[in-house]
Amino acid sequence: MTDDEVVDAFQLLSQTEGIIPALEPAHALAWVVREAHTMQGQTVLLNLSGRGDKDVGQMMDVLKDRL
Repeated sequence: MTDDEVVDAFQLLSQTEGIIPALEPAHALAWVVREAHTMQGQTVLLNLSGRGDKDVGQMMDVLKDRL
């Protein structure tokens, strides 16, 4: 998983669902996004754990050039 994929997944969930994920589940979401084409027609369950608010400062530094 690349850092860019994780940041993209972090933004995807934040923008589409209004949920700020912790970085750990953002890695899992990035994998799901990457592998979505192999799971067409299947149900995928992804558990979000942790507190994304603790990562906001770090993510603002990462995202400053993207926003």
